[in-house]
Amino acid sequence: MSNNANSPPGKSDGEEQNKSPVPPNPIESLASRIGDLDVNSIRRCLVEKLGLEPTEASTSVEKVLDDVSLDGIVKWIKSVRCQNIITMSGAGISTSAGIPDFRSPETGLYHNLQKYNLPEPQAIFEINFFRQNPQPFYTLAKELFPGNFKPTISHYFIRLLHEKGILLRHYTQNIDTLERVAGIPEDKIVEAHGTFYTSHCLECRKQYPLEFIKEHIFADEIPICADCPGVVKPDIVFFGESLPERFQECLQQDFHKCDMLIIMGSSLEVQPFASLIDMVPEWTPRLLINREKTGVRSSSLLGILRHFGLMDGGLKLDENSYRDVARLGDCDDGCQDLADRLGWGDELREMVKREHEKLDLAGVVTSPHPPTPSDPQPGPESPHKL
Repeated sequence: MSNNANSPPGKSDGEEQNKSPVPPNPIESLASRIGDLDVNSIRRCLVEKLGLEPTEASTSVEKVLDDVSLDGIVKWIKSVRCQNIITMSGAGISTSAGIPDFRSPETGLYHNLQKYNLPEPQAIFEINFFRQNPQPFYTLAKELFPGNFKPTISHYFIRLLHEKGILLRHYTQNIDTLERVAGIPEDKIVEAHGTFYTSHCLECRKQYPLEFIKEHIFADEIPICADCPGVVKPDIVFFGESLPERFQECLQQDFHKCDMLIIMGSSLEVQPFASLIDMVPEWTPRLLINREKTGVRSSSLLGILRHFGLMDGGLKLDENSYRDVARLGDCDDGCQDLADRLGWGDELREMVKREHEKLDLAGVVTSPHPPTPSDPQPGPESPHKL
C-alpha cells in the first residue's frame, strides 16, 4: 500500500510455519497431466476435478461505449447515464505525497524493510508476527504516520466527483487517511483495509484515539493499554484479520447501482478488494488510471478458471474490449488529464492550490476527520484472509 501508511499487500499470516508435508496443489497436479489436451478437454477436466458447474463460453457483447477510449469515457461521464461513480484506489494515488508504494523496485516499501530484520517483508503487517514483536511496525509507523503528508491531485479529483454530485462511494486500500484530509465526506469513504484514526487494545478491546498512539509512537514506545497489559494496535487490517463490517455492508448496497467504475493506483492483487471490479453490472464502463495494466489476469486459481472459460472476470484491455479503458501513467497526471477533458481542469487545479494553502496556514499538514461513532471497527481475528 502506499499502502504504507496504506494497507499492505502480501502473504496472509494464517499460514502455519511447520514441517508437515504440504498437500499437493490440485491445479499443479492437474497441469502435469493435461499438456496434450485441447481446451474443451481441459475445461471438462477442471470441472470434474474441482467440482465446478461449467459456464457457457462468453459470447461477443455489444460495446457499451461509443468509443472505447478515454474520449469515450469522458462522453459517458458527461451523459445523463452516469450518476453513480464508484472510485477504487490503492497505493498509487499517494506516492506523489511522498508515501512509498509496496512493490516498486528500489523505492517500494517492501524493498526497503531490511533494517527491521524481518523474516519476510510482509511480516511487518501480519497479526501473528505483530503479537510476538510489535516494535518493527511501530518504528515504521513513525515514518508513515498520518499528518506528515498532503493529499494529492488524485485525492482532490475524487472530491471533485463528489462536488459534481456523481460520486456514489470511494473504496480505498490505503490507511493514510488522505481521503479524509482532502475533504471527501466520511459517508462517501470506505476504508477497506481499516484506518489509523482509531486503535484498540488487542486483549480487552478498549478503544484509543489517534493522539494516544501518536504520543507513544513519537516517543519510540510501544503503546500499552491503561486497563490491561495488552498492546494497543491501530485499526488497520493486518493479514489474518477480518475486513471492517462497513466494507461488507457498503459493497452490497453500492455495486449493483454503479454506472461508472474508476480504478486508480492499485495493483489489484490483494483480495477481496481486487474482485470488486467484477461486481459492477456488465454494462458499466471501467477506467483504469495506473502506471501499468493491472487486473487483467490473476495468477491465482480464479485466473486459471477465467483463462479456460469457466469463469468470466477481470479487466479486458485489448482490442476486444467493449467497456474497459486504461489511461497509463502517474495517477495525478491521469486524473488531471481526465479533468481537463471533462472541462474541470482549472477547477481541480484551483482546489489543490487552495486546499494545500489552507493546510500550510494551519501549521499542521493534516487534520483528518474521525469515523462516525456508528462506523464498525475491524473485528477480532478470523480465518478470513486479505
